Amino acid sequence: MRFALIGQPNCGKSTLFNQVAGYRAETGNFPGTTVTYTESRVRVAGEVVEVVDLPGTYSLAGTNPAERETMRYLASRQVDVIINVVDASRLSAGLELTLELLALGRPMVIALNMMDEAARLGLEINGPGLEQELGVPVLPLIASKGRGVKPLFLRALRLAKSPDEVKVEKSIRGGSFALTDPAERHARARELVQRFVRSGERRLSWRDRLDDVLLHPLWGYLSLFLILFLFFEMVYGVGAALEGPLLAFFDGLTAGLGQRFGAGTLLSELVIGTMQGVSAGIAIVLPYLVPFLLGLGLLEDIGYLPRVAFLMDALMHRIGLHGKAVVPFILGYGCNVPAVMSTRTLEDPRERYLAAAVATLVPCAARLSVVFGLVAFYLGPVAALSLYLFNLFVIALTGRLLSRVMPEDLPGLILEIPPYRLPTLRIIVQKAWFRVREFVTEAWPLLIAGSAVLAALIYFRAAALLNVLVRPITWTLGLPSATGVPLIFGILRKELSLIMLGQALGSTNFDAVLTPVQMYTFAAFVMFYIPCLATLGALKRELGTRSLLSIAGLTVVVALLAASVARVAATLFVGGG
Repeated sequence: MRFALIGQPNCGKSTLFNQVAGYRAETGNFPGTTVTYTESRVRVAGEVVEVVDLPGTYSLAGTNPAERETMRYLASRQVDVIINVVDASRLSAGLELTLELLALGRPMVIALNMMDEAARLGLEINGPGLEQELGVPVLPLIASKGRGVKPLFLRALRLAKSPDEVKVEKSIRGGSFALTDPAERHARARELVQRFVRSGERRLSWRDRLDDVLLHPLWGYLSLFLILFLFFEMVYGVGAALEGPLLAFFDGLTAGLGQRFGAGTLLSELVIGTMQGVSAGIAIVLPYLVPFLLGLGLLEDIGYLPRVAFLMDALMHRIGLHGKAVVPFILGYGCNVPAVMSTRTLEDPRERYLAAAVATLVPCAARLSVVFGLVAFYLGPVAALSLYLFNLFVIALTGRLLSRVMPEDLPGLILEIPPYRLPTLRIIVQKAWFRVREFVTEAWPLLIAGSAVLAALIYFRAAALLNVLVRPITWTLGLPSATGVPLIFGILRKELSLIMLGQALGSTNFDAVLTPVQMYTFAAFVMFYIPCLATLGALKRELGTRSLLSIAGLTVVVALLAASVARVAATLFVGGG
């Protein structure tokens, strides 16, 4: 099945194509000419459709190479539906080509693009009336913002399956499409505009104006960076304000309990270790986790996260995934488990594997506690944000390399952007509590138990044996040998790697036992290496044991390389070893 995009130059036709084009969109020349067209495959309602972006042409008269090759393509290739893209802000000119296309008698859908620009000019277009008059579907579209793309392609697919649904030859009352004289077509187009377009004083809504900025090719990415920066500042500000006083309170309480049970005894060490697990959850994890989840829920309910997906769609294509893979990517910032589980919506096994591998590299809320508790608290929020931006770069590079190793023609996907909505505080709090409750009921007990186990290992001097197993990694990264055990236990839950780091080094005042470069390097490694036990279980269920092992091994390699780069960068910009 093939859809052909046809329209006049500067009507936004290529913008529409780029929004839906797959990773392997191909550009070719017509035989014997320098005139180019672009083809790609797009998944529409579960079906793969060939989409061709034909050269922009003002008419089908054949007075220039682009016009001649467009006619030749339509005559020589099987085209199931013509999607005629028309600039709604210059409707009269666009309809002249539309009238020529209608004369071909092919199934056709008219896409009134740039409806936002038409609204700026105060133009109100009676789409249903125009559709009834022309006898073919007429749909509104704002290709640059992804609005109306999905209904357009769904309607085209339905028309391709039922071409008799629209009877072109009977569509204009008392008239004919065979308007061979350009003056005739010009007059007919003007008549249609006079009947179905009304000039008014309509202004754009604040939602339209906001999207003009947030989805802009330049300002959209700058806005994304600014929003992420403010988000990090908010989380860091709340967490830092709470962490210091809470840690001081629990340190005093823990020291008092240790003395009460006899300093240096096994019982005392177990009590101290247990209390360190309790205090870490309250003083280190929750102060950052709660504001992060509340902020994430706010961005999700407002409708900004789908716009992030829209902006990131081009990146997804470049790393060998279509925009639908953005869903597990975004979910991964909350938790990698639902991120991996969401890959089941992807139809192709290769896509599921790539999306799952990418999702496991996304820093979840547990890894966030390490970044904020170690890097943001001691080195500042800008350093923490730099780690997240570095994470995006590593994910993109890894995905790109994987897609090269596992090459396949990847169809594009249509993304639908919902309108902005006023968030509901109750819903945001409920979603945050659902995720916090998971930490309280599942992760926190592991933190407490892990802290007690580490205390016992240290007491019996068995921790050194485990540190030897990880020493090749810690030595390569310039980390103290004692960081080995926290990294091993971090496989259970990522928060454990930070909590047990304080125990292993003998102090939660990390700037006294680690250099800034070591803090940055440790956090970078934790961001990427083997995901937590729950995520490993999800990988096994969704992809199988072989994929689980290959992805786990991949994360270790990526983490080692990324942390090594982070170490060099931190040495250059922070200084010191």
